[in-house]
Amino acid sequence: CSLKYVVLSTRPILEENRVNQRPKITAIELMEFGFELQNIGREPTIGIPIYKPGSTLHSGGNAIKIHTDTGVTGEFVGGLPTDYTAIRGFASSLIGRPALGREKIYNDIKQATRQIARMGQGVVDIALWDLAGKFYGAPIYEILGGQQKKLKCYASTYIGDREPDGLATPEAYADFAQQCLEAGYKAFKIHGWQDAPIEEHIELVHAVGQRVGGKMDLMLDPFCAIETFGDAYKLGRACDEENFFWYEDPFKDGGVSAHAHKKLRQMISTPILQLEHLRGLESHVDFIEAEATDFVRGDALYDGGITGIMKIAHAAEGFGLDVELHVAGPAQRHLMASMRNSNYYEMGLLHPKGGPFGGPVYKDGYRDAIDAIDENGCVDVPEGPGLGVEYDWDFITANQTGSQTIE
Repeated sequence: CSLKYVVLSTRPILEENRVNQRPKITAIELMEFGFELQNIGREPTIGIPIYKPGSTLHSGGNAIKIHTDTGVTGEFVGGLPTDYTAIRGFASSLIGRPALGREKIYNDIKQATRQIARMGQGVVDIALWDLAGKFYGAPIYEILGGQQKKLKCYASTYIGDREPDGLATPEAYADFAQQCLEAGYKAFKIHGWQDAPIEEHIELVHAVGQRVGGKMDLMLDPFCAIETFGDAYKLGRACDEENFFWYEDPFKDGGVSAHAHKKLRQMISTPILQLEHLRGLESHVDFIEAEATDFVRGDALYDGGITGIMKIAHAAEGFGLDVELHVAGPAQRHLMASMRNSNYYEMGLLHPKGGPFGGPVYKDGYRDAIDAIDENGCVDVPEGPGLGVEYDWDFITANQTGSQTIE
């Protein structure tokens, strides 16, 4: 009886101590930094990075630290300059708030940024999840209830170029697909050329399909470069003939027309993957309900961070659809590990000669690159607390081009 009394009588004290140590946000630190990428230039019409031997691309990155009164700090390196401009507009409203209150913060930022496409919301949410993982001493995927430890990858190419040793011809893409197959990749996604006749795009689909079809799942992403619905239909029929796994963002509606993509779905048999260019839960559900996509694209930066993506994943699951995450990174690994309805991790962008686009921002060996997969074509989920990676703050600070701290 005395033991029972001790346990019951101390419980309120333990609960009070736990409440008292809950972290509150004291400052938000925003940083910009620069670095150079070799043999990479800019595609002249829309500015996408492209393989260009002998060129140096002056690039840059952004980072955030969310500080608390307990000394626990949430960190994230990534996001666009426009994200960080938006964060400066609402950051002061987060000071003094409970750092573990991600749901309330998610909804308040969603409201605050409703007129600017919810820019910045994903960056803050990812940093808050990193903070929560560090507070609890657990990786994000574990807090989310995830169990996957190995994530199957697809190789996702640079956009096409016209360099003799690059992705200049359909045959060059087929050679690269063969290379990726031999390296262990289970799937291959084509980003074609920004400006090429539809006949060449169709030839590209057939060249890759005839080389590795039946050995890899194949995907096509014209990144909205195809001029007309008619040409998008012709290219979709080529995907049908080569049994492609999905067809993504075909033409120059910008990837946002539910009506157009529903019509395209009705006319071809290759599954459509859409929604990279519509932000947030409600837009995704509306597009799904309109029967305008087969696979659901999700992006942690565009769609409200880890909180937003898990909402989309569960909503899509209710419709019986899979969610495929956009681009590579630690947050994407934790998310995929926590979702039942996802097939592949996007390793990219990759090129037979060009390296990764990102700067050397990791200190612990974490990397996303063509040779980052294991023999089974998989990557591991980081096991450290939070995002589970150690950023190289020495490199970031040494190359810093701007900073601001909101207190």
